[in-house]
Amino acid sequence: MSGPEIHIPTEHTPAQVLPKNFLRPCLLLLLREQPAHGYDLLERLRPLGFNRDDPGRLYRALRALETDGLVRSVWEKSTSGPDRRMYELTRKGMEELHDSAKALQATDAILDVFLSRYSEFVALDPKRARSRHD
Repeated sequence: MSGPEIHIPTEHTPAQVLPKNFLRPCLLLLLREQPAHGYDLLERLRPLGFNRDDPGRLYRALRALETDGLVRSVWEKSTSGPDRRMYELTRKGMEELHDSAKALQATDAILDVFLSRYSEFVALDPKRARSRHD
């Protein structure tokens, strides 16, 4: 059974499509990969759906993670500019990252069911649907 074609806008900002508080697990993941300073984290957040237009948000999130004991920071001396604050993951941060990944995996499974059922009525992105079910 086929109905009228429905146009679904694809222009969304990260705040509209990313899970609430997604920045926290993303920062924990990036710091699990390697310790980093703020500018490096700004760059590495791009592939995870974040742009670089709000560095203040990044630094507030890092301070909150540090207050919660999930990351720690140290000042790194620089020979070619000002000293920089380097952030690294703590043991508690690794545990939080694991819990966040499990929660995101559960969310992914629920979204899979939703999108599969919705695709019976409307074709969203055939490439994405094939790659998720192969």
